[in-house]
Amino acid sequence: MKIALAGPYPAKTLERFQELLPAHEILPVATQEEYDALTDVECVIVRVLKTPEAVLANKPNLKAVIRWGAGYDSVDIQAAGKRGILVINTPGVNAYAVAELALGMMIVLNRKALGYWHNVQEGNWDRGAFTSLSLNHKTVGIVGGGNIGRRVAALVQALGAQVLYYDAFRMAPEREQELHMTYVPLDELVERADLISLHVPLLDSTRHIIGAEQIARMKPTACLVNTARGGLVDDAALLQALQEGRLAGAGLDCVEEEDSPATQGLLAASNVLVTPHIGGSTADLADAMIPTIAQIIQTLASGETPANVVNREYLTGGQ
Repeated sequence: MKIALAGPYPAKTLERFQELLPAHEILPVATQEEYDALTDVECVIVRVLKTPEAVLANKPNLKAVIRWGAGYDSVDIQAAGKRGILVINTPGVNAYAVAELALGMMIVLNRKALGYWHNVQEGNWDRGAFTSLSLNHKTVGIVGGGNIGRRVAALVQALGAQVLYYDAFRMAPEREQELHMTYVPLDELVERADLISLHVPLLDSTRHIIGAEQIARMKPTACLVNTARGGLVDDAALLQALQEGRLAGAGLDCVEEEDSPATQGLLAASNVLVTPHIGGSTADLADAMIPTIAQIIQTLASGETPANVVNREYLTGGQ
């Protein structure tokens, strides 16, 4: 099978795939332009590059697109399905990395580390300049009860927090009890939580799941963390709430538009931490991701359908 390894990856990723898949030809494709122009390939491994319909249309032999990660909003899954192309994600593999960043952002925001850091840079060593809070006895609201959301729940519980969660697909009561996660409607979650962390995919139904209405319901002492997808939050509404003192802070590993006025305002805010979508991009993630994807490719090569096909509803053959 001819496989494209599309986009930037940690060092030695190509060599490790070649070791695990010696019977297959693996072609590194570094840029979006090279990926767009590629035609003769049967399988694609893709991380940060985009896979719209035009990228799929010029690859007549393409059988599968494998996402390095759980999210798949960068792939046109409907167009892929109409062409009989499987779109496969790898949920849970990078959950620990994203959960760590979410927790780290919560601690930085709650302890007011950004404000203290700016003060110290200016020579102000006043330890009482801000009201610094721990996670102990706080309520963390998790939007999305999947792999990442459950890991975040376990981490904050270890620091003494209680967890509320909302998901369009509620867990079984016995599972909720096992994980010590209490289900509540979204409006109740945003009203009660001291910290709110987002862990859902970006879909039509989840775009601006945190909009002006939800932000208005939040405590003025609350902080919002988004390590999932830009577009889940109405960034303009978020910026306005922060500027008006209706929210204590925000940690954003993704934004709606990188060059928008809202983003520029968020970058300038002293109580906002912004990172360039690094949640699932630790160098050691490859140790888990490469064997997982190699197994998916071996399953495909054997003629079987792997698990985690995310576009089954659009596949012409109902695979």
